[in-house]
Amino acid sequence: MVVLPLRGGHLFTWREKSGSRALLHSRPLDSVRFEGAPMRKLALVSGVAAVLFAAVAAAAVKPETAIHYRQSVYTMIGWNFGPMVGMIKDKSPWDQAEFAKRAERISQLAPQLLEGFPEGSDKGAETEAKADIWKNMDDFKSKMNDLVRESKTLADIAKAGDEAKTREQFKKTAGACKSCHDKYRTEE
Repeated sequence: MVVLPLRGGHLFTWREKSGSRALLHSRPLDSVRFEGAPMRKLALVSGVAAVLFAAVAAAAVKPETAIHYRQSVYTMIGWNFGPMVGMIKDKSPWDQAEFAKRAERISQLAPQLLEGFPEGSDKGAETEAKADIWKNMDDFKSKMNDLVRESKTLADIAKAGDEAKTREQFKKTAGACKSCHDKYRTEE
């Protein structure tokens, strides 16, 4: 008998006989009870983890996929940053709720950027990322972490509703963007 957790969170039980398989039953994984069988539970969880780890390791990201991913995240950040700049420069009316919404979005997007820069993704599609990123990855990660920290602080301050503090923190967040762009982005 073979027991496998497969797609959809179901546990499938198979019987193998003379080279053929017969499905005995399928049930939701959350309905499976492991009482009195801690070793089976540990074995099942360990097996699932091993399979998932192997699948992730085998699914190496193609450079062009990483480039398109990070460009998409940057596009979404820019989509939200633009209206905020308009409010900061008094080119559009100040709307604290709108500003806070966009700051929150950026704070959620910023932590996702770094995974778009795996080794080897300096080539493979058109990109404005300089090769220096991969030569100075520790410094690049530090700058990205600065952006994550500053954007989270901006979201928190904007949510609190203090316009003056929000404006001040926006400058720090924009500065985190600029420090990375100045060193690691080619300007077209």
